Amino acid sequence: MALRPEVPSAAAEDDAGLFDPAFLQSLETLALASRRRVQGVHRGERRSIARGRGVEFADYRPYEPGDDYRYIDWHIASRLDRLVVKMFTEEEDLQVHLLVDASASMLVGTPPKLALARRLAAAIGYIALVNLDRVTVSAVTSAPGPSLGALRGRRRAVDLFQFLAGVRGGGATDLGGALRRLLWTARRGSLLVLFSDLLDPHGYERALREALYHRCSVFLVHILAEEEIAPPLSGDVRLVDVETGESVEITADPDTLRLYAEAVEEFTQGVERFCARCGIDYLRTLSSVPAEVLVTRYLRQGGLLE
Repeated sequence: MALRPEVPSAAAEDDAGLFDPAFLQSLETLALASRRRVQGVHRGERRSIARGRGVEFADYRPYEPGDDYRYIDWHIASRLDRLVVKMFTEEEDLQVHLLVDASASMLVGTPPKLALARRLAAAIGYIALVNLDRVTVSAVTSAPGPSLGALRGRRRAVDLFQFLAGVRGGGATDLGGALRRLLWTARRGSLLVLFSDLLDPHGYERALREALYHRCSVFLVHILAEEEIAPPLSGDVRLVDVETGESVEITADPDTLRLYAEAVEEFTQGVERFCARCGIDYLRTLSSVPAEVLVTRYLRQGGLLE
């Protein structure tokens, strides 16, 4: 449950350009690091376990009836008196799914969590497009949210940025429903990057386990607001849940704030332990941290970029 003071925050989403040209140019030296070898459909920039006519020799295997005679190594045949066929590693595309939590709780913060999520998704998507990976981007809401798929190549970056600039927050969180809709069409072995505060009343664990069961590589960017970590409250306050409208009245004295801080710490540490157990790459950040810093420093250290 995401709570905020009843008086709405004056902060608004930054609808300016997602990135300046100089930063976009710096992203072109990066690539997504996939821990699994991928098996794509289209020839791209990423090595696949598929064997066939490709760009780099990989191994030999025994000749089988029906194999192309052009790939028999006759030098080995003359020395060992047996036929072997050359195999090659092909370069193929990685399918990248970007999921941006667009629930009402993502509008909390200065700047809002959603603003950072959109910028990070734009950066990672741009890196993938430059490297000829397949990109799909979806807004995560309780109802089927907007999505844009089958993007490939640098020229589609404009479509990606326009889509993300149009994502607006609202409604409840349903990570499970959004992931099930995505996994229905996702290719096994895809890379799934989720940007969310994980404030889902149904929990986040089952949804992420389903993605792993589908053999996706999962990278979780957990975004929280400074106001959620240390709320600037004192005295008698009425708090309203931004997604359900439910309210609660509290007295924000030192004991209450201490208990709240302990609950936040327990929540964030629980997410981190869950990701470590499941093999999910995890990065937690505040919405006030610049996207450029997260991309060029922490996402590289976290193993998403190389």
